[in-house]
Amino acid sequence: MLKDSTGYKIVLEWLGNKDFHPFAFQQEAWQHILNQESGLVNAPTGCGKTFSVFIGAIIHFINAHPKDYQTKKKNGLQLLWITPLRALAKDIGRAMEEVLGELGMAWKVGIRNGDTSVTERTKQKSQMPEVLIITPESLHLLLAQKGYADTFRSLKMIAVDEWHELIGSKRGVQVELAVSRIVNSQWSMVNKKPSVWGISATIGNLDEAKEVLLSPLSSRRGAGGEAGVIVKANMNKRIEVASIFPDEIEKYPWAGHLGIKLAHKLIPIIEKSRTTLIFINTRGMSETWYQTLLDIQPGLAGSIALHHGSIDRELRTWVEENLHAGNLKAVVCTASLDLGVDFRPVETVVQVGSPKGVARFLQRAGRSGHSPDATSKIYFLPTHSLELAEAAALKKAIAQNIIESRPSMLLCYDVLIQYLNTLAISDGFIPEQLFKEIKNTYCYKDLLQTEWEQVLHFITEGGNALQQYDEYKKTEIEDGVYKIKSRKLAMRHRMHIGTIVSESMMKVKFISGGYIGVIEEWFISRLQPGDVFTLAGRNLEFAMIKEMTAFVRKSNKKKSIVPSWQGGRMPLSANLGKILRQTLDEAAALKSLSSPGVETATELEVLKPLFDLQQKLSHVPKANELLIEHIETKDGFHLFVYPFEGRLVHEAMAAILAYRISRITPITFSFAMNDYGFELLSDQPIPVDDSNVYELFSPDNLLTDIQRSVNATEMARRKFRDVAVVGGLIFQGMPGEKKKARHLQASASLLFNVFSEYEPGNMLLRQSYQEVMDQQMEELRLRDMLHRIQQSKIIITFPQQLTPFCFPVKVDSMREDLSSERLEDRVRKMQLQLEK
Repeated sequence: MLKDSTGYKIVLEWLGNKDFHPFAFQQEAWQHILNQESGLVNAPTGCGKTFSVFIGAIIHFINAHPKDYQTKKKNGLQLLWITPLRALAKDIGRAMEEVLGELGMAWKVGIRNGDTSVTERTKQKSQMPEVLIITPESLHLLLAQKGYADTFRSLKMIAVDEWHELIGSKRGVQVELAVSRIVNSQWSMVNKKPSVWGISATIGNLDEAKEVLLSPLSSRRGAGGEAGVIVKANMNKRIEVASIFPDEIEKYPWAGHLGIKLAHKLIPIIEKSRTTLIFINTRGMSETWYQTLLDIQPGLAGSIALHHGSIDRELRTWVEENLHAGNLKAVVCTASLDLGVDFRPVETVVQVGSPKGVARFLQRAGRSGHSPDATSKIYFLPTHSLELAEAAALKKAIAQNIIESRPSMLLCYDVLIQYLNTLAISDGFIPEQLFKEIKNTYCYKDLLQTEWEQVLHFITEGGNALQQYDEYKKTEIEDGVYKIKSRKLAMRHRMHIGTIVSESMMKVKFISGGYIGVIEEWFISRLQPGDVFTLAGRNLEFAMIKEMTAFVRKSNKKKSIVPSWQGGRMPLSANLGKILRQTLDEAAALKSLSSPGVETATELEVLKPLFDLQQKLSHVPKANELLIEHIETKDGFHLFVYPFEGRLVHEAMAAILAYRISRITPITFSFAMNDYGFELLSDQPIPVDDSNVYELFSPDNLLTDIQRSVNATEMARRKFRDVAVVGGLIFQGMPGEKKKARHLQASASLLFNVFSEYEPGNMLLRQSYQEVMDQQMEELRLRDMLHRIQQSKIIITFPQQLTPFCFPVKVDSMREDLSSERLEDRVRKMQLQLEK
């Protein structure tokens, strides 16, 4: 029993000396760890999830060595701690070393990631620390070393931190494969297999998250045995959400401009809090916000900082350390500060614009009040007035504990090919043994023997289409063992282990010396010498490109171009979309605003003038209704549809609807969409009415219609680039000599054509099409939406002018053709005309 154990008594005394007492969920986890079980710990941010697993490992060690637990050194690797972010490693390591120091233990804590020096790696190879904090990529690099089995012989536990972030991604699949290798290998059979623990914030599919992580253990439990446990904190962490209202609600809202106009309302919030984190959804906008806040309040200079993934690592580390020390009043940041880093001085969080999902909003709220008894305070600042309805929906979702699921990825052939090559450059593998091991993972549980043989044929012969080319015959068979013997191929492979395929990045340096950060190649390629852009909160004048580096000078010009990074816009999650539709029910039922402008007013009350105008001109849809608006303007005939299902689903649905209408009559369209709805625009009346509308929104023949309406082949071609890079078909170049994005795309495109013509059943080709369906089309969600619409009432209206709901979609359609200043002028004129 835990309470009778020496380790528990020692830990309890240590905690008592600090006036701490363990939570019930931590003690429950410790008991399961002592029982050598595996499981998943689920608790809100700031409630001690890390210690629920880490201290369990310490208690287990003390129980095994009660007499000499303090003096026992060089014990070999005891705890492997997998973390998704490099930034977390330092913070977690610091917390662990503090505990070990206070307990007087001789354990060492090591960190292994892309930033670890060669000296440190060599030291670790000769003597592994007891705790190794590692990223999924660096763990696979360990598996790529000859004799890697020796590293894990003494291992007692694998802990996977922030599992909710890894599941549902290819990095999560990397973790599944690494865990399966460690727990199912021959050396692990001789010793007691290590237990596996996941640490997760709340997600909608916790049971599945546990099953995915512990699936590799299935071989040890037989048909029915140990399924692992879920340890829940059951702590009612208080979250206070306050919306920042504009002084006057725009009845014709549009995306992006309102936030900056409300920036002055953040100054009092920043001043009354010890430290405030201001979350911005994109890196480009974070640069703008940082500069705007400094312009409004110059006194913040020196106490406000900027943090995002493209800023130089040293500068990011400086920001993180000063956050810890409480030296900063505010930090403008992106998702780069979303996870686990424990910044205790943070009292307040501001979310600028919709977070697009409940889980992300809760994660960010948890950055403040980072202790179990503290209230997490988060302000919601809308970037256009309709986003206040999303704030109301977020509050409702939090109250009802409705949080998104993170479904796991299945049959990622590209990751499997990379993994087999990783094992082939270390000690090699025997296919018959490895197939059983891989089938134990959740991702590959449905892998067929024929597909396995296809993968083996691919790594040894290049598959059917590439067998004439020696460069694709990487793996050789020697006495039944598959190995890569070429040192050149092995070195190339090690350099590109990983599943994150980003846009081609370029370093940004001062001509006078000094590194600033990185920026995407496509953005730099559009600049002329003398153009001024913003990075890391500085205005920089572009000078020249030399050896994949952009050289710049400091600039005092006031006007600058704010870079935009690809993939900056996240779609509305299915959960938030559903709650938003329910929230509109309440909006339709709202009576008059009782006390305008007071702080107690709800978001929907503040939005009442907008909803009243929408109802007057058209209709406010209820949760069981789909609104369609036919509007004629000088631009042509518009059809606006409002499913509230997110940008990606709307993009696919717009194309499908256009295709289906074109079968009724020859007609061409242009599209626009946002998270709430989409627009079809034509130069002739659009034949959608009560007689055909349900048929047009039917789920029947959906896949066929997708393939005919959307250029799925072109989308799959783009996606294939990423799949081919992960699968090792395309070499990205040596460090500092990375291939340009267009060259990568050209290589990928050539291979895509070869497979399409000569090997149409190629698994990487199939995977590319599947990823387009799942990730870019959200085909499952699209199908669910069409089924829902079939059960809903479809309301078709014919407003005489643009409505509050369609206005932001219309403005989005104009963005491509106008600069931001000209767009603002044009929108202002449109608003004035509509309000006459």
